[in-house]
Amino acid sequence: MKIKEIQEFSEIRPKARAYFCFLMERNIPSGVPGITIDDLVTGMKKLSNEIKKLDAIYVLDPSGRQVTNTVSIDPRYARKGAGENRSNRAYYYRVIKERRCVLTDPYPSLGGNNLVVTSAYPVFDEKGNLIYIVCFDMTLDNVLEILHPSSIDSFSGKISKIVYAAFSMALFLVAMLLFIKGMDSFIRNGMNFEEISIKNTFESTILLTLSLAIFDLVKAIFEEEVLGAHHKHAADDIHKTMVRFLGSIIIALSIEALMLVFKFAIIDPDKLLYAVALMMGITCLMIGLSIYLKAVDKSRR
Repeated sequence: MKIKEIQEFSEIRPKARAYFCFLMERNIPSGVPGITIDDLVTGMKKLSNEIKKLDAIYVLDPSGRQVTNTVSIDPRYARKGAGENRSNRAYYYRVIKERRCVLTDPYPSLGGNNLVVTSAYPVFDEKGNLIYIVCFDMTLDNVLEILHPSSIDSFSGKISKIVYAAFSMALFLVAMLLFIKGMDSFIRNGMNFEEISIKNTFESTILLTLSLAIFDLVKAIFEEEVLGAHHKHAADDIHKTMVRFLGSIIIALSIEALMLVFKFAIIDPDKLLYAVALMMGITCLMIGLSIYLKAVDKSRR
């Protein structure tokens, strides 16, 4: 999912810029007299050895015109591009304006459907005059693979995706099993109004409530971790799912406690303390949920 990749990139962008700019500063000479294109080409080779997945690397002059052929593993761009005008590119404008190493936002590559980012490094002479700009392009996938190994499109991310999908399916089957069992219990024991059993009705309600709670949890896990869907208010959706899940558990436990009160009051009053203990536990859950809701509301302000 490109949306998830872009969001992941926005999280690691400061680290990515610091890392790429550090490598360029270490390998590309700047601020010293007598810098030549050959010096830059030597530095570019060192840089490509350190960053194995560079898509392209090239040099611009101060006017934005490419002065070297592109070094690329893609034959469509390799040994081409000298003389091309790149003065209309965002990275050129930013380098001219900021006079420092920059990293662009992801943008569609001209030759394919991939998203790429460009890092541009200004080269100055000993007097501080801009003489060259060294640039390299890298696909967003490769940037995330290098700097964000848990990315959804990296190897570990794909493994996590498969694991989450398996757990989602297992939990979905559990939810359906509870739903079927609850409906079966309700139909068999709840449709006869003359001989209705409060105990069986409560049990059916508990099963259906738990089924709904697990289904909500499965929906949230599958959308976020498997499909990689990130909505505008994704954090709010997660909070709502958490509240619904805990609320369903609290309702199910409350019904169970109420059923135990009726049961022990009739057959064994000495065991009412167990029902009271369960109610105290439910109260603690409600207090914890209230604190959680208050903390979430405070964080939004």
